[in-house]
Amino acid sequence: MTALSYVDQNLAAIQARINAAAERAGGRKVTLLAAVKYTDTEHINYLHSLGVNDIGENRVQQLLEHWDALDRTDLRVHFIGTLQKNKVKYIIDKVSMIHSLDSLSLAAEIEKQAAKRGIVMDVLVEINSGMEENKSGISPADAAAFCQELAQFSHLNLCGFMTMAPKCEKNEEYRKYFRKTSQLCLDIWQKTLHNIGRPILSMGMSDSF
Repeated sequence: MTALSYVDQNLAAIQARINAAAERAGGRKVTLLAAVKYTDTEHINYLHSLGVNDIGENRVQQLLEHWDALDRTDLRVHFIGTLQKNKVKYIIDKVSMIHSLDSLSLAAEIEKQAAKRGIVMDVLVEINSGMEENKSGISPADAAAFCQELAQFSHLNLCGFMTMAPKCEKNEEYRKYFRKTSQLCLDIWQKTLHNIGRPILSMGMSDSF
């Protein structure tokens, strides 16, 4: 048994849960996004070697510290934390998706930096589903108008929504917020944006999976 064998065991267990949940939901496509906030590149590369191709970074500085030592073959790095406008330039050419778009000023900066590099950045709009004053994100009531405003940015590709529910005691309480965000996203996708296909939903953290 190697020092990292527990990763194999944990990955197998979480993939079994994902497969079971996807089957209960009618075969919904689920992507495992491994948040790497508390780990090092040895563990990230080992996880990648097991077939996990999507990782989530919370902090710009940590992403930059990991970057050079990562095995980036088929690796997709997502930025899942709060993103300051002055940090966008450091990650714009490194991440495949930004999950935390929460203002037009941030959208404008992503547009500016993406245009400089001739790329289109996939983004998720962060929804403050619990209407918590101490959390960032767009209120559900403002989400449709905000998404329409994003049409002015040609180097942004709106792919869906992200939300983190308030801290809850029971799983069903989490699901209430997730269902609310899911329905909001589908309504906006179909009625406001008239997009075809299902949007991406990035919802919750490890303990609310």
